[in-house]
Amino acid sequence: MIAEIIAAGSEMLTPHRQDTNSLFLTAELNDLGVEVAFKTIVGDKLRHLTEVARTALARTDIVVFSGGLGPTEDDLTREAVAAALGVQIRRDPEILASLHKRFAARQMTMPPNNAKQADVLEGAVILKNGNGSAPGQLLDTVVGKYRKIVILLPGPPRELKPLFQEAVKPLLADILPPRRLARRSLRMALIPESQVDARTSPIYNSFPDVETTILAGHGEIQLHFMAAKVTLEEAQSRVDELAGLVEAEMEDAIFSSQGESLEEVVLMMMEMRHLTLSVAESCTGGLVGERLTAIPNSSRAFIGGAIVYTPELKTLFADVPREMVEMHGAVSPEVARALAEGIRARTGSSLGLSITGLAGPGTAPGKDAERPVGRVYIGLADGRESRVKELNLTGDREYIRWWASQHALEFLRRTLHQD
Repeated sequence: MIAEIIAAGSEMLTPHRQDTNSLFLTAELNDLGVEVAFKTIVGDKLRHLTEVARTALARTDIVVFSGGLGPTEDDLTREAVAAALGVQIRRDPEILASLHKRFAARQMTMPPNNAKQADVLEGAVILKNGNGSAPGQLLDTVVGKYRKIVILLPGPPRELKPLFQEAVKPLLADILPPRRLARRSLRMALIPESQVDARTSPIYNSFPDVETTILAGHGEIQLHFMAAKVTLEEAQSRVDELAGLVEAEMEDAIFSSQGESLEEVVLMMMEMRHLTLSVAESCTGGLVGERLTAIPNSSRAFIGGAIVYTPELKTLFADVPREMVEMHGAVSPEVARALAEGIRARTGSSLGLSITGLAGPGTAPGKDAERPVGRVYIGLADGRESRVKELNLTGDREYIRWWASQHALEFLRRTLHQD
């Protein structure tokens, strides 16, 4: 079965508010074996709400609305769904009485417009809202020849989340056929999306019962696999089988087979080998260190480092000879190697990693004026040998800095993988 989540509220069509409920609802529906095929945000106009409701009912089995159940004139979800389904709305006396009681407990008189929160779709199951005044509703109905389940939920997350978990989820578990979803993801760094797809599409296309999604961004390719079966074991077996074949094809290009980040994998590899790392960063300004220290317990392998932005600090913190910078420029393979060796020696770490480059815009002074923006050198030293990698990156300053950090971590991972 497939579902659509509809977030009602004109405020979410502005730059100031986001729909976060759909993320929670997607996870909960997936847990029931329901695939979310569509997500829609619609403003508080009855015509638009009704059109969206009709479209969702025509293309999905389950439609979940969040928001638009309040007391104001622009809370129109009930009216729109009633119009889309062609059902009547009735005012429930028990809900109305509970609303009056709620206001009386606060020594307040209920405004007349709050009474609309007692309006219920004909045939709907009322879902008690223990954290707010607007109850939810669930309608199990038939549209044309097809069974449809329509769910109306209040918009505030503190009301929606417990209401779904405590009332909606048990009802859906009884209504829906047994289906369980299994997922698996593989992650690769610094490899073109087209190349990944060309090599893996013959494999994943032979698994029509597994949905494959390719995501690209931030110097990384992710392959996501999802299967729905009667049991979780059966679904997991299918995604694991597909993932195993893709892993065999892509080999060491894959840095994660269980969804771990690149920095997590690097830290794990170093910890397993009882290695420690220090960094000397110039153009990235500590970005590699920030990414590593964002991982809990990273201090088991990452001991720290220095931001060596000027020639003076390259000398002070990593013992790079001043004459080397003057002769070759700060952005040079010689300085990258010296930085990696120097920071390793100064900190006593097993490995030293360095980044020096031009992130732009504009040119650098001295010898570095000969280098183009995007020229980056990465150094890696282990006490026995030192390696240097040259990069020629394009893009704006933020883009170059991020990709430099991604290249540095992947350079380290592949080196550890080979050793």
